[in-house]
Amino acid sequence: MDIREISNIPPYSLKSKDKRELLNHFLFALTRHHYENCAEYRKILDAISFNIEAESDYYRLPYLPVRLFKMMDLLSISKEQIVKTMTSSGTTGQAVSRIYLDKETSSNQTRILTKIVSSFIGQKRLPMIVIDSPDVIRDRNLFSARGAGILGFSIFGNKRIFALNNNMELDLDLVRNFVSENKSEKFFLFGFTFMVWNSFCKELIKRNETLDLTGSILIHGGGWKKLASEKVEPNEFKNRLNEVCSIKEIHDYYGMVEQTGTIYLECESGHLHTSVFSDIIIRRPFDFSVAEKGEKGIIQVLSILPQSYPGHSLLTEDEGILIGEDDCPCGRLGKYFRIAGRLANAEIRGCSDVYAGSLK
Repeated sequence: MDIREISNIPPYSLKSKDKRELLNHFLFALTRHHYENCAEYRKILDAISFNIEAESDYYRLPYLPVRLFKMMDLLSISKEQIVKTMTSSGTTGQAVSRIYLDKETSSNQTRILTKIVSSFIGQKRLPMIVIDSPDVIRDRNLFSARGAGILGFSIFGNKRIFALNNNMELDLDLVRNFVSENKSEKFFLFGFTFMVWNSFCKELIKRNETLDLTGSILIHGGGWKKLASEKVEPNEFKNRLNEVCSIKEIHDYYGMVEQTGTIYLECESGHLHTSVFSDIIIRRPFDFSVAEKGEKGIIQVLSILPQSYPGHSLLTEDEGILIGEDDCPCGRLGKYFRIAGRLANAEIRGCSDVYAGSLK
């Protein structure tokens, strides 16, 4: 079974036992693939005496610290096979991750992202409002995390405008005209959390303006650190957006450039969800053992998508809490969790937080 075949499985349809069997198959196959094709990865596994032939349970798989991609070029393909290089968010002076994709990996990322998001917003492509500037996607060869996010989610739009001009100011006339031209349809809005709040929602409030986007859907992500410093909680974020543009369906998401295509979308109950294509494990910071449900720890992310680079099992610099599995009130199967924040002394890396930092 390959990724094309399992992409036909509804993304939140497998109970824990079946999902674990599926992920074991793919994640151990990826571990062997990267061991054979990435010299640096092989050295790491040899150094910890990991037995590449002993397939057991993916909870026992080695994980790379996500920061390693800022320090080394890690790839399991030849340089001639690279079709896209993606970089993480980073403020001036910060090192950035560099992720190398071949045609197959890039195609699989798009396929799985489509399956996950479509299960929330439906199959129909919608008029799309990107709450960002068009400048961010000008360089099509070197994708930042922010530009890649916009282009990735643009597949769900049948037409698209950027709500902000090149000075990151709200172009309200452009948005109003677009809404008027498509007034019989609902809209799909996408943006990074701080930009949605600062350049869209707060700007409408400041101008004492409203938009009628009743029935529309907003997906946002990329960091809450700046909003937390302004004491803006998720409920206030949603309530104020509903007040100024009548949007009620708002979904946060968790994801990273090191595992593009693998995202964890927030359901109607306010929980982030793993899909059948990915998993998270919460690990205790003092010994990296598996934390109990409700216990805060470091988030390990696992994905079946990274084939061109060894990014299938990563230890992040984020803290989270596993809330439950297979019993979320929204009805979706799989683990559901929440983010508790960044590890102490970890660099700010969310797209929103990086942009917010540049305003200082």
